[in-house]
Amino acid sequence: MSLESRKNNTMDDPGADLLDRARSMWDQYSRIVLGVVVGLAVVGISAYYVTTGAARKENAASERLTQASDLFWRADYDRSRQIAKDLIKQYPDTPSGVDALRIAADDAYWRGNWKDAITDYEAYLKKHGSGLMANTVRRSLGYSQESMGQFGAAATNFEQVVGQIDRETSGEMLFAAARCYAADKKPDESKKRLQRIVDEFPDTSFQMQARVELGKLAPAYAN
Repeated sequence: MSLESRKNNTMDDPGADLLDRARSMWDQYSRIVLGVVVGLAVVGISAYYVTTGAARKENAASERLTQASDLFWRADYDRSRQIAKDLIKQYPDTPSGVDALRIAADDAYWRGNWKDAITDYEAYLKKHGSGLMANTVRRSLGYSQESMGQFGAAATNFEQVVGQIDRETSGEMLFAAARCYAADKKPDESKKRLQRIVDEFPDTSFQMQARVELGKLAPAYAN
């Protein structure tokens, strides 16, 4: 077809020019487009297998966690802890594997095994350091540390829980922190925590105990 004829045809049929441009662009970019499509498909398939694989792991881990939790509530702490520790090793990156650290720590705590309880509570908090459960764990960690004579660390953990759960717990934590400071021979710091209970949490059951302990500390301030 002559150039003149093509010009005439294009003028008669504007759509023909658009089709020519579309074909030209497809010829130029088709490989790129196909490459992108294939790449997205590969990513999608990979993500599917990763997601389903993670789901299978979590399902298996959650079954084991249920067993460990059930044994804990039946006070079978040794068997519960063993299942929890096995779960931690096999599925460390699953939500249930992380929660197994808490179960294992609770088992050790109720066995009076403060050292292992501290280790597992701290490991849990490194992976799950915020929220209600984390604050509950932090409280148990504080009591474990206090039992081990780690008064400074215990007081720090107790005070982190103040204001995080409820007012009664806040009074409890301040009283526990005051007790630790007194045991650590820091009466000034102990008095500050006791005074906070009286001033900020007078509606808790620890208010009267705080007043009693402040009275015991009073002679030290009179000298």
